[in-house]
Amino acid sequence: MERKYAWHNYDDATMEKVYALSDTYRQFLDNGKTERECVVQAVEFAEAKGYVNLKDIIKSNTPIKAGDKIYYTHMDKSIALFNIGTDDIELGMNILGAHIDSPRIDVKQNPQYEDSNLVFWDTHYYGGIKKYHWVAMPLAIHGVVVKTDGTRININIGDKENDPVFCITDLLPHLGQEQMQKNAAKVIEGEALDLLIGSRPVKDEEKEGVTKFINNLLEKEYGFVERDLLSAELEIVPAGKARDMGFDRSMVMAYGQDDRVCAYTSLVAMLEVDNVKRTTCCLLVDKEEIGSVGATGMQSRFFENAVAEVLTLMGKPNSVSVRRTLENSRMLSSDVSAGYDPLYASAFEKKNASYLGMGVVFNKFTGSRGKSGSNDANAEYMGFIRRVMESNNVTYQTAELGKVDLGGGGTIAYIMALYGMNVIDCGVAVLSMHAPWEVTSKADIYEAKQCYVAFLNAADESI
Repeated sequence: MERKYAWHNYDDATMEKVYALSDTYRQFLDNGKTERECVVQAVEFAEAKGYVNLKDIIKSNTPIKAGDKIYYTHMDKSIALFNIGTDDIELGMNILGAHIDSPRIDVKQNPQYEDSNLVFWDTHYYGGIKKYHWVAMPLAIHGVVVKTDGTRININIGDKENDPVFCITDLLPHLGQEQMQKNAAKVIEGEALDLLIGSRPVKDEEKEGVTKFINNLLEKEYGFVERDLLSAELEIVPAGKARDMGFDRSMVMAYGQDDRVCAYTSLVAMLEVDNVKRTTCCLLVDKEEIGSVGATGMQSRFFENAVAEVLTLMGKPNSVSVRRTLENSRMLSSDVSAGYDPLYASAFEKKNASYLGMGVVFNKFTGSRGKSGSNDANAEYMGFIRRVMESNNVTYQTAELGKVDLGGGGTIAYIMALYGMNVIDCGVAVLSMHAPWEVTSKADIYEAKQCYVAFLNAADESI
C-alpha cells in the first residue's frame, strides 16, 4: 500500500509551523528530563490557558459546567486535564494518553561508597535499556531529596553550562579482551552501572577522605547529607540539550522522546482546542516503562478517581455515571512506534513498519508474539480513525512493532480498554528507541499534533 511523504504536503507557511513546533518541543525536553519536571511544565502551560486546579474546586465545592477547564495532578508525577464540553459527559470523552517516564538509571537508597580514592553512587536501572549505552558518556542527576522534616530539595545537576557532569566508567579496549567475549546483555553488568561522583579528599585525611569531602560539599552546596539519600528520588539521565539533527535540520535528537514526543504534542493539542461539544481529556502518566504499576502508574485508580470527582461536581455523584462516561469514551494511547531502520532491516517487516517522515503512526495492536498482552482495536474504531484523519488532511501510517515472534511492546492502551472504551495506539516513529539519545522526524511531530487536534475535535462522528 502506497504511503504518503508528509514533507511533500507543506507549503512555506506550514514548513515554518513544523520547525517552530520542534523548537518549543526541544525546550520542553530540556526542561523535562523527569516525570516531575514534565508535570511542572504541564501545570504552567495549562494555567496560562485558564485551566484551574481540581483540588481547589473540590475545596470550594464549586459546580463544574460546560466550558470549564480543569487539571488534576497526582503525587507530582501524573496529570489529567479536562475541557468540559456542551454534550452530556456520560456520552463519553475524547482522551489522549501518553507517558512521561523514560528509561534511565536510578540511584539506590544506600548508594554511596569509596573505593581506591574514588567515590561512587550505586544504581539500579529503570525500564528496558541496553546497559552498554550508558557508559563513558556525560550524565546528569535530576530529582528530589526529601528530608525528615518534609523539606523537598529539587536536584538538577549536569545540564547547566557551568555544572559538573558525572559518568559510568568503562574498561579500556587494551584490557578488554575478556569483556569483549561477553554477549551484549552481559558486557556491562547491571551492578557495574555505578556513577562516579568524586575523587578529591579532605586535606590530610587518609581514610575515607574523598567521602568526607563529597559529604561536606553536598551539605554546603545542595542542603542535604548522605543519610537523606534514604528518602531521595534521583534519576541519572544523559547530560546535554535536545538538538536539531541532520544537515537539513529535519530531525530531533534528544533523550526521553519515548514517550515525551507524544506527551508534548498531546498537551499542545489539548491546550489548542478550545470550545468543544464532547469533553476532551489529556492524560500524562508515570511508570509505563515498568508496567504502569504503582500509585502514579495507569494501573492505579487516580484517573478514575479524578473522573468521579469531576462528575460529582457536575451533579452526577454515582458510580454508574463514572462507568458510563468511561465506557463511552474513546482514546488515542499516544505512544511511540519503532521507526524502520535500514541498517537493521532484518528486525522489521517492511510492509507493516513505520517510517520517519511519513506521518503519525497507528498501531492497531502491540503486545508480543501472538498479540500477547495487547489491546487489539476493532475494525469499526479503525474505520472511524481513518475517517477523522482523512477529513482533516492528516498524514498517517499504520505499523506493527517488528516481525512476528521478534517484536513486541507495551503501552497504556490495554489498561484503558479495561473500561470498555475504544482505544488505539497512536504516536511518532522513533529511531534508536530506548537509547540515551533517540531520533524523530519534525514532520511526524507536526502530524502527531495535527492528529491529536483532529481527534479531540471529533464530536459528531459515530463509530
